[in-house]
Amino acid sequence: MPKSTVLASRMSEPDLNLLIALDALLDDGSVVGAARRLGLSASAMSRTLTRLREATGDPLLVRAGRGMVLTSHAQALRERTRNAVREARAVLVPSVTEPDLATLQRTFTIRANDGFVEAFGAPLIAAATAVAPFVRLRFAPKTEKTSAHLREGSADLEIGVLGEMGPEIRVQALFRDRFVGVVRKGHPLALERGPGAERYVAFGHVVASRSGRGSGPVDVALAALGLERTIVAVVPSFPAALAVARASDLIALVPGSFLCNDREQPQEQQDELRESPQSAGIHVFELPVTTEKITVSQMWHPRIEADPVHRWLRQLVLAVCRQRVPL
Repeated sequence: MPKSTVLASRMSEPDLNLLIALDALLDDGSVVGAARRLGLSASAMSRTLTRLREATGDPLLVRAGRGMVLTSHAQALRERTRNAVREARAVLVPSVTEPDLATLQRTFTIRANDGFVEAFGAPLIAAATAVAPFVRLRFAPKTEKTSAHLREGSADLEIGVLGEMGPEIRVQALFRDRFVGVVRKGHPLALERGPGAERYVAFGHVVASRSGRGSGPVDVALAALGLERTIVAVVPSFPAALAVARASDLIALVPGSFLCNDREQPQEQQDELRESPQSAGIHVFELPVTTEKITVSQMWHPRIEADPVHRWLRQLVLAVCRQRVPL
């Protein structure tokens, strides 16, 4: 390659130092604030903004009254810039192959629904603190399926059924789950062994749904038989549905993992799991119709894929889940 071509290629390379300044400007929305954060003078940051405008072909920050606001292009760049800077910093951090878990001080945020926390929260906390006593687990409510929390770094793990999470999100299956019917002990169905579809729809039902939607795969399967259940109440979580079923004659529909009552396990394990706190005071039965099993997974952003501490957390979650509910 001619020397002139090599020089021209090098001159066309963008100045990657500008990414740090761009991240500060987009996050702060102010030349003065970004300059203060980076330890620069306001005039130096103003010159950097001029270079960024030339490089991106966009004003990025425009005057609005006494302050400045981001352009639509700048808003679109904000998350990508933040992730690029985080990735670059991670590359330049010394690699630690084996973290010292005994002294590790770190808080992990895990987004999961109430059912997962009730079924797996205690054993997961116990397993984590047994080897890493200063690690803290923060379970955050999962009100919607979105990858925003993983992309922004406000969550370390997302646990649930894979939704529209984006192609970049890493996914690992934890276990396969199925829905079971639940009634209070003393309910007429508790005296029957495997109620048929007609008996199943003869009673009222309580359904758990964050969106407030009552129908689901069970209703599709029942409709194929010419049957329809009566949904008397819709509640926001499985623990709430279980509480209603315990105190009424309504039938609840909950995941088997929530009750730690997987009937595919050996009989001695089933008996032990039926005595869990979630199973107290209720009778569990198989549904009279067949529905597809659901796969519960853990999801994370590729930004922290190689982080040895995060890798330890993922392996721990996998081990705890597989021990209680095999894949």
